[in-house]
Amino acid sequence: MAKFHGFIGFAGEQTETSPGIWTEEITEHEYSGDLLRFNRRIQGSGKVNDDMTISNQISIIADAYLNENLFAVRYVTFMGGKWKIESVEVEYPRMIFTLGGIYNGSENRTA
Repeated sequence: MAKFHGFIGFAGEQTETSPGIWTEEITEHEYSGDLLRFNRRIQGSGKVNDDMTISNQISIIADAYLNENLFAVRYVTFMGGKWKIESVEVEYPRMIFTLGGIYNGSENRTA
């Protein structure tokens, strides 16, 4: 089984950056775990550049912060990119994240 080491992005407080435009403050926390499945798919969509999606599964032992802020997870950094978390399977003490497409959300970060 391959190992994983990267960051999980958590959404925090939303702020209004301009009238009617709200952005989330993102906080990243470092985690290690196991890579359970590695799969990538390119979807032909009639666009100039096709969409790439992965359906990897990453298993992480949850700490107190992750347990309390599970609702706020937004992305996982993996192989140099930020990937949306499509689903979370809770199997205490582990959480299994299934990744999807490229994360295009807020880039406001705090550590």
